[in-house]
Amino acid sequence: MDHSHMDHSHMDHSDMGHGDMGHGNMPMPMCSMNMLFTWDTTNLCIVFRQWHIRGTTSLVFSLLAIIAISAGYEALREGIRRYESAVAAKQDAAPSEPNTENTTLLGVGRSSQADAIGRRAQIVKAVLYGVQNFYAFMIMLVFMTYNGFVMLSVAIGAGLGYYFFGSHTKAVKETACH
Repeated sequence: MDHSHMDHSHMDHSDMGHGDMGHGNMPMPMCSMNMLFTWDTTNLCIVFRQWHIRGTTSLVFSLLAIIAISAGYEALREGIRRYESAVAAKQDAAPSEPNTENTTLLGVGRSSQADAIGRRAQIVKAVLYGVQNFYAFMIMLVFMTYNGFVMLSVAIGAGLGYYFFGSHTKAVKETACH
C-alpha cells in the first residue's frame, strides 16, 4: 500500500513518551578512541565506557589507579614465584622411595607423596598462569589507549612493582607482554 500521498507534517510526536530520555538537552559525551599517540584527555575512556575521564580529578585518580594496577601485576608475579618455590621445597622434603625395577626413569627416587603434591600444585599453577595472562593483557589494553599520561602510568607502576616485588628476578623480561 502506497502512503506517499499522505501528509504527516502536521502530526506532533512530542507526547509519545520519548521525552529527553533523562539526559536533558545535553548530549552524552562519547568516549574518544585514539589510534595515534596523544596527550589529550578529552573524553578519554580507559578500557571500559564506565571508566570515563571527565576532568582533572578523575584523571589524577585514574592515573594513580593505573600505577597501582601495574605494580600489582608485579606483586602477582612474585607471589606465583614464591608459590612455585614453596611447592618445590615441599616436594624435596617428601620422603623418597628406593629405586626398584618398577620405578620409571622419570620418577626415580620420587615418592607418591611428592607426585601428589606436584599434581595438586599443577592445577593451582595453571589457574595462576591464566590469571597472570589475563592481568597482563588487561594492562596491555590500558596501554593501548595511546594516551601519554596513561602509558607513563603503566611504566611507572611496572617500575615501582619491580622495585618493591621483583627483588628475586632479573630486570630483563623474556617476553614483551607477560
